[in-house]
Amino acid sequence: MSSKKKGSRFEELIDAARSRQQRDNLQLRVEKTSRLAKSTDPNYIRTTIYLPKQLHRQLKAAAANEQRQMSDILIELLERWLDTASN
Repeated sequence: MSSKKKGSRFEELIDAARSRQQRDNLQLRVEKTSRLAKSTDPNYIRTTIYLPKQLHRQLKAAAANEQRQMSDILIELLERWLDTASN
């Protein structure tokens, strides 16, 4: 005979919702970590640019403030510049 006390239907629903939430959170974490890093993504190529120290500091601070990568900001700016340059 089981000594486990049977919970209410409400408790069962709450437990089911928590289990579903934990499963969804785990799946989301797996999806985030399974994404390729830029260094291993074949759609990216590494390049070197020279920036003045002060500009680099400003870019680094702005990227940290926005919680973005510096390369993502540069990609966005280069895409905008190329769009306007081609028109």
